[in-house]
Amino acid sequence: MGILEIQNVNKSFGGLKALQNVNLNIEEGTIHAIIGPNGAGKSTLLNCFVGKLMPDTGTVTFDGHSLLGKKPHEINQIGVSRVFQTPEIFSDLSVFENVMIPCFAKRDGAFEMNAWSRVLGQSDIQEKAEQMLIDVNMIDKRHMIASSMSRGDKRRLEMAMCLAQDPKLLLLDEPTAGMARADTNNTIELLAQIQDKRHITMAVIEHDMHVVFSLAQKISVLAQGTVIVEDLPENIKGHPKVQEAYLGTAH
Repeated sequence: MGILEIQNVNKSFGGLKALQNVNLNIEEGTIHAIIGPNGAGKSTLLNCFVGKLMPDTGTVTFDGHSLLGKKPHEINQIGVSRVFQTPEIFSDLSVFENVMIPCFAKRDGAFEMNAWSRVLGQSDIQEKAEQMLIDVNMIDKRHMIASSMSRGDKRRLEMAMCLAQDPKLLLLDEPTAGMARADTNNTIELLAQIQDKRHITMAVIEHDMHVVFSLAQKISVLAQGTVIVEDLPENIKGHPKVQEAYLGTAH
């Protein structure tokens, strides 16, 4: 039994079959990469995980709960957080203020901006926000305005905001997209540290094979909307189906 189980998921858009009988089992406490060429169905599958799309058929189950029919915020509340390709942060607020918002929302429910003055005066919220920034090595940047930071630091900030929600599962959609190699390596190190310290399950959609093989403990390969191979990283590299469908074209 995995913490995230996908069984016989199908999704079509008109006559286009985006997902065809997808079966996937993500084990708790692991980093599981989902790779494949453009148009393989990765983003469609991810959107089925987070409530943005409803599969035509099949089941999506997280920690014993069906995710089908749930709204994105409901899925978040039961322990699933998503990291987007472009970091989703409050650009005009400070780093510290950014992290306090999800801390407050986790404790009291949906955040209302008119509650901001109450957040600023609460020590428990501030203490948790500080700890999240320590965990992602950003406490020294707490007073910086978020928009002024590099893409790599914005990603770290987004990770702190996700961790403040105490997730059981992180869904990461190309977490190193658009980064320079140094920022990419820093992000790899950060994700490895988070997984080691918190044992959070991670599902990573990624095109950069350096990232995939640095982090993943298991890899699923999507092609033409279906999983063609699921195996350990050392077996994926030389698999003929993978080389034909993805790795060969990537290089």
